[in-house]
Amino acid sequence: MDVILGMAVTFFVIVLSIYKGIFIGYPLIFGFFVFCFISIKRGFSLKDIINMSFDGGKKSLVVLKIFVLIGAITGIWMASGTVPSIIYYGIKYMNPNFFILYSFIISCIISLLLGSALATVSTVGVALILMAKSTNININIVAGAIIAGAYFGDRCSPMASSANLVANLTKTNLYINIQNMIKTSIFPLILSIAIYFIFSLQKPISFTQNNLSQQIAETYKINIIVLMPAIIILIFSLFKVDVKLSMFISILTASSIAIIFQQYSIKEVLTFLVLGFKLNPSNPLNIILKGGGIISMWKAALVVFISCALSGIFSGTNMFKSIEDILLKAKSRYTLFLYTGITSIITAAFGCNQSIAIILTQHLMNKSYENNEVDNYQLALDLENTAVVLAALIPWNIAAFVPTTAMKVSSTGFIPYAVYLYLLPLFNLIKIFINDIKCNRFLQDGYEFRN
Repeated sequence: MDVILGMAVTFFVIVLSIYKGIFIGYPLIFGFFVFCFISIKRGFSLKDIINMSFDGGKKSLVVLKIFVLIGAITGIWMASGTVPSIIYYGIKYMNPNFFILYSFIISCIISLLLGSALATVSTVGVALILMAKSTNININIVAGAIIAGAYFGDRCSPMASSANLVANLTKTNLYINIQNMIKTSIFPLILSIAIYFIFSLQKPISFTQNNLSQQIAETYKINIIVLMPAIIILIFSLFKVDVKLSMFISILTASSIAIIFQQYSIKEVLTFLVLGFKLNPSNPLNIILKGGGIISMWKAALVVFISCALSGIFSGTNMFKSIEDILLKAKSRYTLFLYTGITSIITAAFGCNQSIAIILTQHLMNKSYENNEVDNYQLALDLENTAVVLAALIPWNIAAFVPTTAMKVSSTGFIPYAVYLYLLPLFNLIKIFINDIKCNRFLQDGYEFRN
């Protein structure tokens, strides 16, 4: 009863904080102390709680290192002209008759390079939505395409914090996970492209007052060289170079380009790396091209660390043992995936952020996978195909709330059009179900043959 009450109080405070626009880290810290209090009431000492929290928090260290690099790379890619160039070339070669389709594809590419849905939405997503608002197109369709594309890379980029977190929690190799993710996303991706193609045919547009590409060309030197930081990430990931090393080299390259081509001083580049990028307030692009920097990641880092610390307490105290016992009833690959999907939706709704959904789902489902002798790579894949993408379909979850707020669109209107986010888990659920049927028939035929 105390656990249910603690969860209810924490959930209420989290939802209230999102409604009031309060940073979610604060209610998470409140929830952390709530469960510390419950642990003390159950007979655990303060030393035990500290040790459990520390053991859980250690799982976040790998991701926190990635956060530092993500913050730096986001800021310096804007300063070097890498992000603006991608936007520039995208607009230049974009056929407005297929604007919705291009919005999805461009968001996929940018998120794959940046490894962050939030960074993608706050840069190219804002640019695309501003372009859409200058037309009579349904904004919800464009927003759905952008958010769906943003979580394509957020799920399977080697720089994605979620991909690194899942690999760390499940003790699996990041690049093997990425290969598995790509394989299971091919059909949902193709189907999503087909759907957005149909939407585009039904909703052709014409730009009437957009001069974004001209503003970019006037602000930056645009050429193939400024795309090198992104090309480095792409090539290095193909050769499975350690993501931290590839990001570091990309940062150095972008810093050099910012100094040589964009005429920034070394002091300004260092400022962009640490504090984030910003243009002169008189520049019309300053609304779109801003942010990043190592400092900008402290909130995300705190959320992940507290989430991991909470997971450590849940694990050490066995608070959710009754729930785990229910989940242990899963006796097939299909029910394992189904339970993982349901659990991830509940944890994403309760925790209101993607990290908690990943961490709690992994914690609650881990024993079920072990009992069914399903390896950690399948667990990692199932987490990526459920918790990572489904969190973005919950309006009050940070994964959906921040993108819709940044683009100033409806918090619920985009959901029917973010097709990739639900086609991915649905396709994999059907695929696993069919494989289970085939496996059962094979075993049954083998039994009948022996007898």
